[in-house]
Amino acid sequence: MSRMSAILGSVLFFLIAPGVIAGLLPWWLSRWHIQAPILGFGPIRVVGFLLVVAGIALLVDCFVRFALQGEGTPAPVAPPRRLVVKGAYRYVRNPIYVAVLAIIAGQGLVLGDVVVLAYAVVVWICCHLFVVAYEEPTLRRTFGREYEIYYENVPRWIPGLRPWRTGTSQN
Repeated sequence: MSRMSAILGSVLFFLIAPGVIAGLLPWWLSRWHIQAPILGFGPIRVVGFLLVVAGIALLVDCFVRFALQGEGTPAPVAPPRRLVVKGAYRYVRNPIYVAVLAIIAGQGLVLGDVVVLAYAVVVWICCHLFVVAYEEPTLRRTFGREYEIYYENVPRWIPGLRPWRTGTSQN
């Protein structure tokens, strides 16, 4: 896949997948109507706002890395030719999903909407099942030992405190 195809494919997939899952569907559930803050604690909205901003920044960074470093897209139909293990991928194996979940949960906190927060839980369950049933086996087949070493050293969901150094074992 050419660099330009990887960039265009990543932009298209960004609009389709995270755009719908973290943008359109939370809007559809909430119409972005602000309710009373969760547990009556107003400052939780600031936490929500920070989650949304951080999630968007992380998501953009990950998509750029897939196109430029991985020479592909996050979409299963146009996967990267190289395993992406830099940036946020040094801390957590699934930063795109973490970013999407942060955006959704952040919206729920900003809006004070428990339905959006419940939706975030449903999205996480779906992501987890997809990662375990499809992504991890596919990455094992595609990248072999390189992925196994990465898998053994970088956590799936909760980011590690120290970045993994490519090619080193921290176990």
